[in-house]
Amino acid sequence: MAKCTIRYWAAAKEAAGTAEERVEADTLAEALEAACRLHPDDRFLRVLGASSLLVDERPVGARPHAGVAVSDGTVIEVLPPFAGG
Repeated sequence: MAKCTIRYWAAAKEAAGTAEERVEADTLAEALEAACRLHPDDRFLRVLGASSLLVDERPVGARPHAGVAVSDGTVIEVLPPFAGG
């Protein structure tokens, strides 16, 4: 399992109660499952479900999360919808 970092922004940071954390995973899906185990409350799950994701600064978009590999040092960013402009 790879050691990767999940960074939370805005409402995701507030819902997680932290700006970032380290998890062990081989795919983005596994990393997000680990985050959900750490934060099993509904608010976190709603924010995560509405967020865009970047893996090493690249948008995940509609790609299946199980097909996005992570490795040691990978940074996953959770970007909730932002208001304003």
